[in-house]
Amino acid sequence: MNKNIIIGSDHAGYSLKTKIIEYLCEIGYEPKDMGTNNELSCDYPLIAQKSCTEVIKTNGLGILICGTGVGMSIAANKIKGIRAAVVSESLSAKYSKLHNNTNVLCIGARIIGEETAKDIIKTWMDTSFEGERHQARVNMLE
Repeated sequence: MNKNIIIGSDHAGYSLKTKIIEYLCEIGYEPKDMGTNNELSCDYPLIAQKSCTEVIKTNGLGILICGTGVGMSIAANKIKGIRAAVVSESLSAKYSKLHNNTNVLCIGARIIGEETAKDIIKTWMDTSFEGERHQARVNMLE
């Protein structure tokens, strides 16, 4: 299993991102921080593009955090090969990977707390794509 994970946030997600990076290290992952590096206003589409380009390059996984997760999700899904989902609870995280083979998880720092974020991320990271009938649908997305 690839222990590398790409992570990026805008200014609204910066504080939660720092906590998630610590958590990922605690559970054995090696996060690569793609920015932003402070709470000064920045443009989330640029962070999403930079992060998702790295996800594609490494054939890995990514986590994007902004205020609601919606902006990052929209920006991420514009990039060929990215299947991003914004989730605010674990069941959606599980099924986004199980049935849709998401490679980017988007969460909203203004929507969920740190513990919920950790639960969502753990669930998502521990879930594998089911394949089979779902593969044909994922292929249609490309």
